[in-house]
Amino acid sequence: MDTNAVQSVPKIMVVEDDPHVLRQIAFALEHEGYAVTTATAGDDALRQLMLDRPDLLVTDVMMPGLDGYDLVDQLRRDEKLCDLPVIMVTARTADEDISKGFSSGTDIYIEKPFKPSELVAFVRRFVGPAKPDAQP
Repeated sequence: MDTNAVQSVPKIMVVEDDPHVLRQIAFALEHEGYAVTTATAGDDALRQLMLDRPDLLVTDVMMPGLDGYDLVDQLRRDEKLCDLPVIMVTARTADEDISKGFSSGTDIYIEKPFKPSELVAFVRRFVGPAKPDAQP
């Protein structure tokens, strides 16, 4: 085993204004071993993303200030963040909402209520498992 090789834990930012949902998502991801940062508004998230790019963004749509669609749209216009994978988790389930999500640059659109195991499976698709021994 190469002792010089350091395996970094994937970093995930979660943006959600509902504290219960935020805790649910953060707990599910931390339980899997991911490093999680959080924000409760899109504009705060954008500031954090500019300072410290995570490996993946999980965001809600309906938030105070900058909503999830606009947050993703701004990421896609930024040279350093344009390729950041995005999972949108939202109660907005109408066809036009889903279309708007994908048009803004969202990679995966998950409707609330959601299964934490489903979210974790999509996270693994983008960043791999957080723990070397984790099963897909």
